[in-house]
Amino acid sequence: MSSNATVLYDAPGPKARIRNRIIAIVFIAILIAIAAYVLYILGGNDQLTSEKWNPFVKSTTWTTYILPGLWGTLKAAALSIVLALLLGSILGIGRLSDHRWLRALSGLFVEVFRAIPVLILMIFAYYLFADYAIFPSSQLAFAAVVTGLTLYNGSVIAEILRSGINSLPKGQTEASMALGLRKSQMMRIVLLPQAITAMLPALISQMVIALKDSALGYAIGYIEVVRSGIQSASYYGNYLPALVVVAIVMIVINFGLSSLATYLERRLRQGRTKRAVPDAEAADLAAMENLPTFGPK
Repeated sequence: MSSNATVLYDAPGPKARIRNRIIAIVFIAILIAIAAYVLYILGGNDQLTSEKWNPFVKSTTWTTYILPGLWGTLKAAALSIVLALLLGSILGIGRLSDHRWLRALSGLFVEVFRAIPVLILMIFAYYLFADYAIFPSSQLAFAAVVTGLTLYNGSVIAEILRSGINSLPKGQTEASMALGLRKSQMMRIVLLPQAITAMLPALISQMVIALKDSALGYAIGYIEVVRSGIQSASYYGNYLPALVVVAIVMIVINFGLSSLATYLERRLRQGRTKRAVPDAEAADLAAMENLPTFGPK
């Protein structure tokens, strides 16, 4: 086995490295050829002319279409994420309850709403709210989008928290019980903070999914960034540039959330390391002070 081998595989030898480089070069060349062909077809159909992109240089395009749609996306995503975190925490703790009926009820809720597509939840909520006049007509689409995102993402977050709590060492639970903590205190003080810290990347990834799924509100007439981009395209007659701009906006936002997840995870790990080092040093000093001494007194 090579000295550079890992647990999963042996490090490639000289021939394997040359073969891997050839495969990589061929693959990149194929991608470049495909991209060039697509650009050639788009150019032949006048989709790359400056007239198609000029509307996005004007401030009126952004203030009339893109920015209001972006605000709708962020508003629905932010509210649904907050509500989904609350719902997910309740359901996740409920699935770990000592009461069988509460575990069964929480599990049924999670399994049902996690299995239903988000779009169906939005449409169902929209017609339910409309039939019973629960919300004013101007807020029907927004309420339906938030409801659908909250129910689905809350169910997924419940499973994330449940698995995070179950992944903690059993000694955490045993130590909490030895200290005389009640189940609610143990969850709130000991287990839940550790589970959230461990599952933070997965939680923020679910937030990214909620942000992207808010575009499904287009089907029920909700004004979000995709719908506003389509409206802009129908006005200016530039569907491809409009969709490209909308895609870039969503990529930037999702990249920001992913970067935030990486930053928070790194800071939390550094914080745990800094706390662990002084504790270890204090334990070593205490052990050294308790060592027996030999020699004349």
